[in-house]
Amino acid sequence: MASLKEMRNRIGSVKATQKITKAMQMVAAAKLRKAQDAAQNARPYATRMAAVIANLAAGVTGDGAPRLLVGTGQDRRHLVVVATSDRGLAGGFNSSIVRAARERISSLLSEGKDVRILTVGRKARDQLRRLYGDRAVGTFEVGGSPSLAVAEEVSQRIQELFEAGDVDVVTLFYSRFKSVVTQTPTAKQLIPAEVEGGGPAIDLKGAAYEYEPEEGAILEALLPRNITTQLFSAMLENQAGFFAAQMTAMDNATRNAGDMIASLTLQYNRSRQAQITKELIEIISGAEAL
Repeated sequence: MASLKEMRNRIGSVKATQKITKAMQMVAAAKLRKAQDAAQNARPYATRMAAVIANLAAGVTGDGAPRLLVGTGQDRRHLVVVATSDRGLAGGFNSSIVRAARERISSLLSEGKDVRILTVGRKARDQLRRLYGDRAVGTFEVGGSPSLAVAEEVSQRIQELFEAGDVDVVTLFYSRFKSVVTQTPTAKQLIPAEVEGGGPAIDLKGAAYEYEPEEGAILEALLPRNITTQLFSAMLENQAGFFAAQMTAMDNATRNAGDMIASLTLQYNRSRQAQITKELIEIISGAEAL
């Protein structure tokens, strides 16, 4: 059984840890609002760009269609882009993204596909390196906050691999922020570009219009920017989800520390009372012996 001094030291250690987790919870809560606003403000731009691409793609067919829109026509070489945060202490936030990516990678490998991996964030790199280190083609760090410069670097690397003929399909994995308690691992196909019919239609109010330059030329310029936009939006979603998950995790850790302190204090008081009782018995027994 631990001595009273050891128990006091342990209670003091848990109290110090509780102060740290409480401080981290407050910092995450303070940063969450800004990150949440940034993620939500980026969604209309990405949604509008998807709608424009969908309208342009409807008028582009055959050999004139950009390769980023139609792909290579094959489905053999896959690039899986996994975006997480650089830091941990956020519960299962990063692990859930990596788990979803691992499931897709395992499924593709079982089908005989050639899979390459590009990671954005140190946690994705560290977790996937143990199993698929030989398949990595690059890694990027998010830094203190997502930046368009990093998204452009990642986009440029993806396009280089595609233009070199090393990949046919590119899929991005990230966590979509829904609420403080809900972050959903999401897969989004970047190449070939997904043309969603459910996107908001452009109301022309009966007017007819022509594109100048033609649709294919506009798509050639717009599709690379769309990849950058989707990557940057995913990084912003990750940041909001990370702070929400960290705030929840640190709140749970603070509560658990409080429960542990109460349990240790009760145990300490019982041990101290038992020691006092034992000393009193010894004194009384010695006095009776005299």
